[in-house]
Amino acid sequence: MRGLSLLVMAALAAAPASAQLVKDKPVLSLDGARIVTDAAHAEAEKRGLKVTIVVVDPGGVPIALRRMDDASLAGPEIATGKAQTAARFGNPTALFEQRLQKEGQLRYLTFPVGVVASEGGVPIKRDGKTIGAVGVSGATSQEDGLIAAAGVAALETALAAKK
Repeated sequence: MRGLSLLVMAALAAAPASAQLVKDKPVLSLDGARIVTDAAHAEAEKRGLKVTIVVVDPGGVPIALRRMDDASLAGPEIATGKAQTAARFGNPTALFEQRLQKEGQLRYLTFPVGVVASEGGVPIKRDGKTIGAVGVSGATSQEDGLIAAAGVAALETALAAKK
């Protein structure tokens, strides 16, 4: 036990005085995720589309899922994949779709496992940091992207109103 205490003390002494040992970072709440899903749902209804909307945290863990009546049974899995890709890379999945179209199938084979290269995943950022993402599935990839963007825009508006 004494050896462990000495090891911990040595590690602390080795850390620079200015080192930040614990970081504060924004966290997307369930209420924030609901704003995203509500706005995305409204956008899909406005367009007459049946989609699934998933909001995840930065690690890709789902916070909220909304599957509209008569939406595809595969929608939850696809929307989750889009959201996870956007969250983990901090970029819209449209970027991967564009790369695939530009660079062809060979480029697609080099994507990491689990990357969904189809528009409809949009990261949610706060102060330049990714705090989550939304993924939408059920329409064309372009429509999925527009619906996801509407959800993120609603959250940004709500956040701006609270400042």
